Amino acid sequence: MTGASTLTTDPTHAPSGELRCSLKPANATPGHVDGAWWPRTPDLVAEIPALLDRLADGWGAVDRVSYDLSAWSPAARRITVRGRRVRLDGFRGRRPADAIHLSGPAGKAILTLLVIPPDTDPEVAERALRRAGTGDNQDSTTDLLSRDPSTAPRSTS
Repeated sequence: MTGASTLTTDPTHAPSGELRCSLKPANATPGHVDGAWWPRTPDLVAEIPALLDRLADGWGAVDRVSYDLSAWSPAARRITVRGRRVRLDGFRGRRPADAIHLSGPAGKAILTLLVIPPDTDPEVAERALRRAGTGDNQDSTTDLLSRDPSTAPRSTS
């Protein structure tokens, strides 16, 4: 990971159009995900432009978004964000359904983000956003979305 350190929005107080996303700092410990994103709907074509636009300045251009077909409404294969064509590649079962994978030019991996389902309880979603964006997070997507706070790793701060 390279680039900006964090994009964070408090999901419980975010205006309806504000991005709900958290990212690990650039010097973070590698793990299953590089952060989390909580879209408002299962419409990838409607939701992804705001995420890619926000990531473009700090993390670079995204040329490809890989996503699980079962987690999203049917989507176009290509969209345009900031004048750039972005390929949307759906998959089935090869990767965790609750994550998206962003790639830049020439297939350079940029980020893997936990996708918190839009209808997730706000308390659970906020906890997952916070945990996924911590520098030492190595939790799996399943652990991050755990509804039981007692199973969450304890913070050392």
